[in-house]
Amino acid sequence: MNEYEVSGIENIARGVCRVGDKVLLCRGRGQSSTYLPGGHIEFGEKGREALAREVREELGCVATVGTFLGVVENAFEQHGRPHCEINLVYEMSVDGELGEKPESREDWIGFEWCDVKSLDAANLLPVEMRELVARAGC
Repeated sequence: MNEYEVSGIENIARGVCRVGDKVLLCRGRGQSSTYLPGGHIEFGEKGREALAREVREELGCVATVGTFLGVVENAFEQHGRPHCEINLVYEMSVDGELGEKPESREDWIGFEWCDVKSLDAANLLPVEMRELVARAGC
């Protein structure tokens, strides 16, 4: 059992990376929903540090973590079990060009650009993230 299963609540740092009217999203391979880039905050790590580390691990680039946008709580069922996460959401930019089709270093996720006006069609979850993305000033 890992520390996330013990606590029952995952603490996650997520980033809103906007370039003009496009925002960077993640999609699990074969999944219909998307989410913001980021990942688990490790014990003793600050949210900003976790976000920069996750982007480095998953995309292979340096992220600059900016303004804190808010917290989004999320409760859902995963693999038939109740699941809960607390998402710390930040504005974020990345060094260098990600290109039209950003390449993931992880085989279980992919990255894509989405028009900010198409977040409903991209099925960005949790739904509350859509408002944070829309008002991010990146």
